[in-house]
Order: sequence, then C-alpha cells, then structure tokens
Amino acid sequence: MTPTRRAAVLGSPIAHSLSPVLHRAAYAELGLDDWSYDRFEVDEAALPGFVEGLDSSWAGLSLTMPLKRAVIPLLDEISPTAASVEAVNTVVFTEDGRRVGDNTDVPGMIAALRERGVEKVESAAILGAGATASSALAALAVICAGPVTAYVRSRERGDEMRGWGQRLGVDVRVADWAEGAQALSAPLVIATTPAGTTDSVAADVPQNPGILFDVLYEPWPTALAAVWSARGGVVVGGLDLLVHQALLQVEQMTGRPAPLAAMRQAGEAAIAAR
Repeated sequence: MTPTRRAAVLGSPIAHSLSPVLHRAAYAELGLDDWSYDRFEVDEAALPGFVEGLDSSWAGLSLTMPLKRAVIPLLDEISPTAASVEAVNTVVFTEDGRRVGDNTDVPGMIAALRERGVEKVESAAILGAGATASSALAALAVICAGPVTAYVRSRERGDEMRGWGQRLGVDVRVADWAEGAQALSAPLVIATTPAGTTDSVAADVPQNPGILFDVLYEPWPTALAAVWSARGGVVVGGLDLLVHQALLQVEQMTGRPAPLAAMRQAGEAAIAAR
C-alpha cells in the first residue's frame, strides 16, 4: 500500500535512531496502515531545502541533533515549551499548511518520572551542561521545589546553566565536575552526559540512593545505573524518555492516543537485537 500520510526523523548522524521503531509500532497498533515513518540523514545546511520540498502528504517530523535549534527559523509557530529551551524536536504540519514546532523532550521527562511515582522533589542535581541539560532544567522547573546543582566542566558551561535557570525560574547552583560524587546524594540525579562519562563516579553511589534519571539507552545499563539499582535506588532510563517523547509526537501527528506499552516493547526488542 502506498502511504498517504508520511512522517520521519531527521538528524546527523541518524542511522542509530530508534524513532522509526517506536513510531511504526504505534501505527501498527493503531491500525494506521497508510502511514509511513522513515529516517533521513540531514544536516543543518540541508535542512531548509528538505523542509521546503515536503508535500501535503507529510504529517510531521521528529528532529534530533544538530537540528533542534536550526529548524526554528523555518517554522510559523513554536510552543512555549520549545521557546523556553530554544529547541524543537517535533514539527507538525497543519491542514492549512502551517509548520508548528514543539518540544516533547521536556514533558517526556516529566511523564517518565511520574510513571515511576516521582511527582515532586525538594532538590536535584544535573550531571552535564549540554542541550539535554536545558530540557532537564525545564522539567525540574515543574517538579523540583528547591535548588538544582549542575556539575560542569567549565566556567562557561556553568554560566550557561545559570542563564537557563534564570529563564526557567530554577535556582541553579554550579559545582565543578570533579566534585560529581557529591551529586549522588541528591533526591533526584539527572545524568545528561555521553556514554562512559559517569563511569568514574559509579563506585561512589551511596546505599539506598534516591532517583537516577540517566538519559542514555545504549549501552544499557550504564555503569552508574547498574550500581544505582544494585544499591536500592530507583532508575529511570533513556528508553523511558525516548518512548514518552515519541508517544507525544505520535499523538500530535496522528491526533490519536498513542499505545505506550506497544511502543516500549518495540524499543526494548530493538535494543536487545543490537
């Protein structure tokens, strides 16, 4: 069957993306046999031409690095959430041809934590200061009542995190990355760094720690997540985030409630097969 509605994930590199697995699982469960979801290798230079070339069959786009900020000038409207972190990971094409951008990473983080019973915390720590850290701060603006300490490698990164905190209404305090072991006693720790970065602090996890949200999903578990779980803590992983942000994308693009269980099962199977 030729698809009558199309969607895709764009980024560079993109071959590793699990988004097609998750979205296709949702379409199958919802009976959307005439929908397709693909992946395209697109960098910042190629993005304007790609978007301009889309026809009326397109329902939406998912965006990963390095396109989350680059897409903003190409849009007619962005949501307050996307504006708050200057990052768009979702574009929906409306019936009247408008391009509307949103950020589902932030509510996806909140939903993943709430699924594990985390509604509010008194304080939190963030390991890292990249693009994902700003989304984490936006999520903490909703669920964290007190200060957030960011553990960073440079003064410039620390200044950036303070700036994001001011914009988002979060009391951000900055600490040196070398003191990262101190972060592990926080009620909620969000690790936003690349694979292997937090391995050096895994041995410092206390007994009966709080909640760890490690945004990685491959390799999984990370050394930090494995020790955290072994010592009695609650662990929320990158697949949880990926599924919840994709679920919101499916709902925006299709207008249908998305099947969480089917999407998670498909994601777990895809990771296990790698």
